[in-house]
Amino acid sequence: MLRQLQRGELLSMPQSRPMPSVGPRCHELRINDVTSTWRVVYRIDNDAIVILEVFAKKTGKTPKTVIDTCRKRLKEYDDAGK
Repeated sequence: MLRQLQRGELLSMPQSRPMPSVGPRCHELRINDVTSTWRVVYRIDNDAIVILEVFAKKTGKTPKTVIDTCRKRLKEYDDAGK
């Protein structure tokens, strides 16, 4: 799925869903494994797919700590690019 994103393809449900709570252009990939359900939070930039977090999803709601971590990483990434 990451390769598809790199090629400029836009994914939608059930593979990916928007995450406006993290920021603009942010999404969550949904990857089902035999033992876990994985999530990859990412942002689509013009020149990159920025991976913010990878975690095993255990509840229906994304934990606030994950959202806060993603926001912090985005700010650090954006600040470093200035």
